[in-house]
Amino acid sequence: MRSDVYIEDLLAPNYDALLEDVLAHKHSQYMLKGGRGSLKSSFTGFVIPLIMLEHPDVNALILRKTAKTLRDSVFGQMQFAIDKLGLSDEFTCRVSPMQIKRETTGQVILFRGLDDPMKIKSIKAPRGYFGVTWFEEADQFSGMKEIRSVLQSARRGGDLYWNFMTFNPPETQSNFMNEEVLRPTHDTLVHSSDYRSVPPEWLGQQFFNDALELALINSKAYRHEYLGEVTGTGGEVFDNLVIREITDSEIATFGSIYFGLDFGWYPDPAHWVKCCYNPAQLTLYIFDELRAIKTSNAELWRRLQEEKGMTESDPIIADSAEPKSVSDLRSYGCSCRGAEKGPDSVRYSMKWLQSLKAIVIDPARCPETAREFTHYEYERTADGDVVSGYPDANNHSIDAVRADPRVEAKRAVKSRKFCANRPKRLTFPPP
Repeated sequence: MRSDVYIEDLLAPNYDALLEDVLAHKHSQYMLKGGRGSLKSSFTGFVIPLIMLEHPDVNALILRKTAKTLRDSVFGQMQFAIDKLGLSDEFTCRVSPMQIKRETTGQVILFRGLDDPMKIKSIKAPRGYFGVTWFEEADQFSGMKEIRSVLQSARRGGDLYWNFMTFNPPETQSNFMNEEVLRPTHDTLVHSSDYRSVPPEWLGQQFFNDALELALINSKAYRHEYLGEVTGTGGEVFDNLVIREITDSEIATFGSIYFGLDFGWYPDPAHWVKCCYNPAQLTLYIFDELRAIKTSNAELWRRLQEEKGMTESDPIIADSAEPKSVSDLRSYGCSCRGAEKGPDSVRYSMKWLQSLKAIVIDPARCPETAREFTHYEYERTADGDVVSGYPDANNHSIDAVRADPRVEAKRAVKSRKFCANRPKRLTFPPP
């Protein structure tokens, strides 16, 4: 790297902290998401040669879903990065076979498409090991299983690994990459960016003009294409979802807490949730869950006590279609009762959920609840027309949640037993 080249001058300012994290190997997996012009691929192209310079036994493997897209995307990106870094004398680029080689050490950067998975299974580095992998347009792969399969085949030997996944978030939250960024592990760093943090001269004025024009005529398309937001396909039942962390300090302020339970066995699970309804903000918070399969009612109550700290005074609003299960839990000492159900109760309760300003779900505390709510879409005909009514599938957490606290509060007042057992912290809002 030439002495007159400074990597900080080649990156947008919002990548400075990420660069430091990568070079210090604070994480082994990096998910870079963003809209058009966010320079996430540019950053990855720059950082890979720097890792290889620092670690002479590390090789890199760069992948796209199809091989035909490699040359005009990631291969060109790596050529650009090597030139800008002043490393053209250090690295040699070849098209056939497509690879970049560091001449002084023999390290290589290989490029592969997953349209021929057998080539990945047999891949070997000429020396050292594949310590760096980069999945460009990661959302186009079939899922994390496919990505893990590549990593398992490529990673042989070595102590340090960096895996980069760059992508423009698809519209639908149900895409596996959109879901994956919501449940990062301690060894994963998620970085979000968009064109607004990039020096204007790098993208050119026309880019900004195009972005502004789209923002004026179609704000939803602008937010998706340029800001990298998950805007939905239009078929979502709930367009008021907010998937984010709910902190302990935030939970400490909650007053109206209720517990919901949908009974199940197999293949349908039992699903318990802990919620808070804030009537002033018209906001429902879901911040704990327990999902159980092939679990008796006695075992379910034991788990709720041991794993979730439930007590006999904590009232559970359960599925009233299972009176025997409700009776079972009550016989074990649980303050459980069936939800109030009247004519057209499903439609009523779903409309209430849809009417809220926000349904906030913590994806770390409630991964299954977050998944079901974000995946829950209206059914469509073969012609693409929306079918009226709510789908009755993959909605166990929704069924556990949808007891309207306003209705339940009114019923609680009428129920002496419930009122007697109700803890002081449970203050449902008035109807």
